[in-house]
Amino acid sequence: MAAKAITTLAAKRKMLLARAGKQALPPIKQMVFGAGGVTEAGEVLELEEGQQELKDEIFRKDIEKIEVINNMKIQYCCTLDENELSGADISEIALADEEGDLVAIKNFKAKGKDNDFSMTFKINDTM
Repeated sequence: MAAKAITTLAAKRKMLLARAGKQALPPIKQMVFGAGGVTEAGEVLELEEGQQELKDEIFRKDIEKIEVINNMKIQYCCTLDENELSGADISEIALADEEGDLVAIKNFKAKGKDNDFSMTFKINDTM
């Protein structure tokens, strides 16, 4: 079944191995931005469960703030500064762990990024 947000198979595999005590779970370290989350007509594309990468990755940036909202939700925040991704239309985003693997991907309507303002993205990780 297709969706507009997924937990990747790599993330699921790492969670299973961590619960079995076979490896530590690497922390989430970056947000990954892309421009491939919509059709030419601007319609949001559905994600397939097996998708492991963004369709058109354009930038990675370290997460600047992690906030525990409650025992079932953690929020990751990342701000694109004025000079970052100027002129880009951002339509897909992901969280990447410290090994560089994408663990969650989301597509959304394109957001234009001008060079005279910053944009803050917040992603909620929930159970």
